[in-house]
Amino acid sequence: MAANKRKAKATQESLHRIFTIPEAPDSTLGAIEKEMSQNLAGFLGNHIVATDKPLTEIEKDFDCSSIPEDPSFVSDHMRHLLDKLVSQSVHTSSPSFIGHMTSALPYFILPLSKLMVGLNQNLVKVETSKAFTPLERQVLGMMHRLVYQDTEPFYDEWMHSANHSLGAFCSGGTVANITALWVARNNLLKPDGDFKGIAKSGLFKALTHYGYNGLAILVSERGHYSLKKSADILGIGEESVVAIPTDEYNKIDCDKLRKKCEELEAKKIKVLSIVGVAGTTETGNVDPLDDMADIAQEFSCNFHVDAAWGGATLLSNKYRGILKGIERADSVTIDAHKQMYVPMGAGLVVFKNPEAVASIEHHAEYILRKGSKDLGSHTLEGSRPGMAMLVYASLHIISRPGYELLINHSIEKANYFADLIDAHEDFELITRPELCLLTYRFAPKVIQEYLSRANEAEQDKINGLLHKLTKFIQKRQRENGKSFVSRTRIEVSRYQGKKILVFRVVLANPLTSKEILSDILAEQCELASESVSFLPELLDICQA
Repeated sequence: MAANKRKAKATQESLHRIFTIPEAPDSTLGAIEKEMSQNLAGFLGNHIVATDKPLTEIEKDFDCSSIPEDPSFVSDHMRHLLDKLVSQSVHTSSPSFIGHMTSALPYFILPLSKLMVGLNQNLVKVETSKAFTPLERQVLGMMHRLVYQDTEPFYDEWMHSANHSLGAFCSGGTVANITALWVARNNLLKPDGDFKGIAKSGLFKALTHYGYNGLAILVSERGHYSLKKSADILGIGEESVVAIPTDEYNKIDCDKLRKKCEELEAKKIKVLSIVGVAGTTETGNVDPLDDMADIAQEFSCNFHVDAAWGGATLLSNKYRGILKGIERADSVTIDAHKQMYVPMGAGLVVFKNPEAVASIEHHAEYILRKGSKDLGSHTLEGSRPGMAMLVYASLHIISRPGYELLINHSIEKANYFADLIDAHEDFELITRPELCLLTYRFAPKVIQEYLSRANEAEQDKINGLLHKLTKFIQKRQRENGKSFVSRTRIEVSRYQGKKILVFRVVLANPLTSKEILSDILAEQCELASESVSFLPELLDICQA
């Protein structure tokens, strides 16, 4: 037991070190690297941005549309970037930046990124990415196995097969979702007899051939906006994305999902895909994936899981069960640039059936020849960088147990913060974390007591004022630059399902401490007291 504790402590200390960059070389570029680092002694100190310079002023630094006629020295241009760009960039690595799904990066990412850029491999074609191609296929195999838990013989057969693919790397969750639904559409409306399939014949002929009056994508009302983009691009229209109501825990209502499937079937509108959400953008909740898989099976339709945020939870043996049922999905989206701590531009989709991607296969004489192992024959994007190398390196350097520690700490830290908010009489916890997201708002005890006994009209009036107060606090906190939380509007069942404005927090940065969380609440209390318009009026109404 003591040995296990020592090992766990050593692992934790090791992970903390990899998120704190060491001293950089003494050079102009090295100085910029240091100042761009996660080290709080760097260019922004404890602030989210160096100054509160408005965006309109920053735009003046970049208002010249003429390409320079005279070249600059590299050192001079680096200093220009440092003064005009770096100093006004958002310090997303700061432990007090807890408002979005962008976090600190391990220090080893910077030198590895230099290597990746220097090699300048193009992953569309083996001829431009000889070693990177099998590396990417291996990473897709690792992520596929993380989701589907298949055994080694499966990967021996499929991982490096020229005519199959376990998935596709792409720039992010949006392209991953588009790719998944593109594959689903083409497999649904596949060649049949004299019909050449949707890829060659188009949507109208495909629907006519199969006797459908339309297609639909079903997802909870918490579904990501990229699904509407997908419907637009795939030619079925944004209106074909049907939002299914959620329960009080922000999870899709499966009874209403089944009923909607029945309604659509009666109208001869085919359900193209049921999309489960594993980590909603606003609240971090996970749909009942097992139940959704049953419904998809019942209605013979594709089942896709958008796990862009929550997919990394599979790395934790302790919390993997939250995503129970994901292994039944036909395809799964995961963003490595979220909870896998890789830079922006690293998303992926994996397919349960390696043969599914044949429906989108493309070839060209000068590139992507038939029979080759070119990755571009099964991807939406053509030329793209070797981001899989950074995922490959991170999986080896951090390892699964290291990722588990990071995931566990994030979830448990979110629960700690939720308890802290709940215990504070001046705050109202809106959604409890299931992963590491939560929402809350400033609402002193007297206001919460008034709301609990108020009628609907009275609640609307108070919530309207709280809306303005929340916006005031969030904006002022961002301008102060010491910390950052985001804000969003969500339906809340205890307020008749009406939307209210709330603070939204994402606790993925391993350097965010309990002290920082306490300071953030203290700052919000202080800012609320500075409101001369909203808080006094609220208190007067509630105390009357």
